[in-house]
Amino acid sequence: MIVGVPKEIKEKEFRVGIVPSGVKALVQAGHTVLIEQGAGEGSGIDDAGYRAAGAIIAASATEVWAQADLLMKVKEPLPPEYPRLRPGLILYTYLHLAPLPELTQVLLDAQVSGVAYETVRLDNGFLPLLAPMSQVAGRMAIQVGAHFLEKEAGGRGVLLAGVPGVAPGQVTILGSGTVGVNAAQMAMGLGAQTTIIGRNLRRLAELDDLFQGRLLTLAGSEHTLAEELVKADLVVGAVLTPGARAPKLIRREMLGLMRPGAVLVDVAIDQGGCAETSRPTTHADPVYTVDGIIHYCVANMPGAVPRTSTFALTNATLPYALAMANKGFAMAMREDRALLQGVNVYQGKLTSREVADSQGREWSGLSF
Repeated sequence: MIVGVPKEIKEKEFRVGIVPSGVKALVQAGHTVLIEQGAGEGSGIDDAGYRAAGAIIAASATEVWAQADLLMKVKEPLPPEYPRLRPGLILYTYLHLAPLPELTQVLLDAQVSGVAYETVRLDNGFLPLLAPMSQVAGRMAIQVGAHFLEKEAGGRGVLLAGVPGVAPGQVTILGSGTVGVNAAQMAMGLGAQTTIIGRNLRRLAELDDLFQGRLLTLAGSEHTLAEELVKADLVVGAVLTPGARAPKLIRREMLGLMRPGAVLVDVAIDQGGCAETSRPTTHADPVYTVDGIIHYCVANMPGAVPRTSTFALTNATLPYALAMANKGFAMAMREDRALLQGVNVYQGKLTSREVADSQGREWSGLSF
């Protein structure tokens, strides 16, 4: 099989779909790996490193897209890439289709087989390909939130760690999954007063044990959220419904409960965001202010730390890429229920129930 890896074209996206060790594994398994010239530079990987691992360096993205049977990316296709989509292509990347009806239709019309990293799901509910980037984004949320709390960045002028004699900042995290836990670890590491609000009481009990009571856990409700917004310096939106739009937990009028200069980092923006006032931003222009509240809604947060992110991502994605390349698409799906969960579109049919429900489209079951 020919595995293609193009350079990402999303603004300030420096990650790449594979690292040299992944190339070597695919080549040793008998496959051809075609990588666009310069694709790895943003992650500190030069073409020579890929060549040494056995890759063929292509002069253009057109060559990669045209020859690939399996295309490994990081982010969803953007409009300049739409004409390159074609029947039979296996597209293996983060898709986050729920808030993107236009892209969904393009993929359906092109009849690609779209495997979304974020919906590959084990029987216990774990999302193995989303987890590494959720870890990165959760940890980054506190870093960027701390920065934008600084007065020169427009924030309240609060140091999350505090100092002796002055209370630390208050961090409120919505969601108790991978993003939320990693954000909590970072916030508590800085010394911030940290609260997680979640709906899964068993999960909250686990976190209470894990952090030995240092993390305040609260059962989610509108009343509880409103009480916490009043106190929060930094709010991290970490809610997730796999494959579906994020629930809008923070309504526009609730921003009035928060103190001017507080910061909202909406990590859920890939799935539409958990605040009514959230809209996607970029690393080039990451924040905007609504009703005095700073919103950070960068849709590819891990792209800011591509060296870490690219290697972490390949660690997770490579085994499934090898399965599809070695066995073929249909056999790989038959043998792995987790990978089957990742198929969002197939031969012109929308096979993700969550995306279909989010967009009011017809859903088609998938079996091989």
